Amino acid sequence: MGILIGFALHAQENPIVVASNAAKPTIEVVPTKGDELEAKLEEEKEAEEGKFSVSGYIDTYYFTNFNKPSSRDNMGQSGVGRGFDRRVDQFQIGMVQTVFKYTNSKSEVVADLAFGPSAQYGNYGNVPNLSPAYGYTLGNDVFSAVMIKQAYFKYNATEKLSFTAGQFGTHIGYEYIDAPLNFFYSINHTFNSGIPFYHTGIKASYAFSDKVSLMLGAVNGFDYVHDNNRAKGLIGQLSLLPAEGLSVYFNFISSNESNADATGSTPDGNFTVYDLNGGYQATDKLFIGYWVMYGTQHGTLGSPGTFVPADGDVDATKSWYGANLYFTYALSDLFSMGFRGEYFNNDSGARGLRNFDSSGQALGASATTYTLTGSFTLADGHLLLKPELRADVFNKLSGTGNEQSQQFMDSDGLYTKNGQTTLGLAAIYKF
Repeated sequence: MGILIGFALHAQENPIVVASNAAKPTIEVVPTKGDELEAKLEEEKEAEEGKFSVSGYIDTYYFTNFNKPSSRDNMGQSGVGRGFDRRVDQFQIGMVQTVFKYTNSKSEVVADLAFGPSAQYGNYGNVPNLSPAYGYTLGNDVFSAVMIKQAYFKYNATEKLSFTAGQFGTHIGYEYIDAPLNFFYSINHTFNSGIPFYHTGIKASYAFSDKVSLMLGAVNGFDYVHDNNRAKGLIGQLSLLPAEGLSVYFNFISSNESNADATGSTPDGNFTVYDLNGGYQATDKLFIGYWVMYGTQHGTLGSPGTFVPADGDVDATKSWYGANLYFTYALSDLFSMGFRGEYFNNDSGARGLRNFDSSGQALGASATTYTLTGSFTLADGHLLLKPELRADVFNKLSGTGNEQSQQFMDSDGLYTKNGQTTLGLAAIYKF
């Protein structure tokens, strides 16, 4: 997701030592200047000619929900009570990702193709349109866009300045859509309900030094294969490495996402998110991450589906925010533990994470989550096993008649729970 920081601990590769029954003299081979020059020329030749690579991952999971919801999912009344690990008490595939990349000394092109349930959730807005109005056709550009998670090229104008154009993951936020890039398997509400997922446009990055860089860009908006109006969004990121082991990222987006009217004009509106995240490598084993964000919305949020605040008031400016702390500790090269604490507030009802009272009226919601995750690194770093325990607690609706109007479902199919706890195991194989 842009140049944001991601944290994962991998097993270190150890040299293979072969024992022999008889001691043998050791002969040290010292490279000559000619050897060094030949190696350097070969590296420069490879960089100039370019390199093609293929990478990706597959993830699968099995979780149970202690509420035993009859729907066998974690989604709650809002329908977005969970990001990607949505199903419970069943084996599930998350995402199948394949990344094709070509790089040379001056440029790079990336085609990041994804399949599976999480690929569709992550490509919010790019969904097959199977309505009768479209003749239930699958042969349209929106359907093919479901498979494209990222597709962009980058041109390195100088050693410090580069330009990127196409569809790319958002620069906002601490967490990623890609499971191997996150220490925690489940994504939090701040990511799932608070920020964009991806953009289409152009951006430029300039490295003032190895400690300071700046990115600015213009995009259609976010989370949709087509732009719904003529307005363009402005994005930016300031990256700082002020001290050894410390990273700081300031992120920003401002865009008008109102649907164009019948004349093609864009009504008044604004969607803005401010974001601060990063981390500190406190010791060789302990890493501390942080993420805070604040968003505002004025007017109707348009495509990929007209979206208005819970109270229907599009004239007032609504806001939401999230705050997160991450702690990960490496007990060994093979096993690490992590804890994530989150508070996400959408009391204004601007975003999709909402409550509903007994009359069906949408209301704002706030949630506190606690996630405890282990990470086993096996198969020379290719296989990650992640046992995870997560608890979500939403604000409880009070008042007569709201006893069955809480966020989460119970075993009888009634929404009597304002919290849920899940436990399970995810397996990720990356290549």
